[in-house]
Amino acid sequence: MADIIYPRSPRETMCGWMHLPRLIDKIRLHLAGKLHADYQPNLGKGFDGQWLDAAGLKFETFVDVVKDSITDGEVADWVRQHVKKADHEKRSHAERMLNYPAADDVAGQARLRLRKDQRGFADREDIQTFIDFIDADEKRL
Repeated sequence: MADIIYPRSPRETMCGWMHLPRLIDKIRLHLAGKLHADYQPNLGKGFDGQWLDAAGLKFETFVDVVKDSITDGEVADWVRQHVKKADHEKRSHAERMLNYPAADDVAGQARLRLRKDQRGFADREDIQTFIDFIDADEKRL
């Protein structure tokens, strides 16, 4: 599998949830055997896991939802019916993602610098968070 099919940006939203469209894409690609190996280790973890925790869902449950759907609209309908979270909880989740790692998170900042170095982005001052890094790595930023 030489070509990478990139999932949507983690900044995209659905039902008020940031990252949800990306997780759906990753699951669909995985189910089709087309999720690039670079994404496999963190499937259901990292930002995926943060969304699942915020939504109160188990990864396996959400995989079944996506597997049993054809369209994003069907998944969105299921989320609206089964994930009852207030708007402020959705905004809080988005803020945590958009600001990770925090400026005072020494270990997180070191990991971001390492990842930037590994991808040749060391001089990219516009990459301040892992969301920025993902969008740059997937050629959106």
